[in-house]
Amino acid sequence: MNSPIKRRYSSPLREEGARRTGELILAAAQELFIAQGYVQTTIDQIAERAGVSRPTVFANAGSKRELLKRLRDLALAGDDEPVPMLQRPGLGRVRDEPDARAKLRLYGEFLAEVAARHVPVQLVIRDAAASDPEAQALWAELQAERLKGMTLFARALYDDGHLRPGVSPREARDVLWTYNSAELFQLLVIERGWSPKRYGRWVADALTSALLPPSGGPETG
Repeated sequence: MNSPIKRRYSSPLREEGARRTGELILAAAQELFIAQGYVQTTIDQIAERAGVSRPTVFANAGSKRELLKRLRDLALAGDDEPVPMLQRPGLGRVRDEPDARAKLRLYGEFLAEVAARHVPVQLVIRDAAASDPEAQALWAELQAERLKGMTLFARALYDDGHLRPGVSPREARDVLWTYNSAELFQLLVIERGWSPKRYGRWVADALTSALLPPSGGPETG
């Protein structure tokens, strides 16, 4: 007699429940990490805040470092869709804009939109890196990714002839690196109370002044 075929049981309600549980865990972790720091926060505290058991946290989200990494990725992208940042609409508009000044204005608007959600998480990672090896590795990874992105941006500005004479791709990379840092957003928005929109406009103006020739002046070719 043939054995019955075993089918995987899949329930939309069960999947939705797991997704909702994951969202509660991530929200609890973010609240606690920002309020009291990564090192001081425990899995037990996250479980209590999310209203789930400790094993559920591990089963759904993994270790505390994995929670921090998922929060970093979610904060940068704004969702959990597997789409690289460079292929997302915000940076796509920046990349495709042919006018240099408009390009930097769009980039400032992009920073104003995304920095408010990802800088608090970045600052948690940075502060934890001072004493936690896992957070230190995550911070180093984040910085390396940021430097790579600014290198590509600077090279594109140079290749398209947008940089003013005397500004090398390396210098442009370092300027871009400075102006899109979490520390600058922290100083102006979190500590001085600027609105993200004002911050974005200021970054665009500062980058235009630092990298592009005066309006009507020659660009590098």
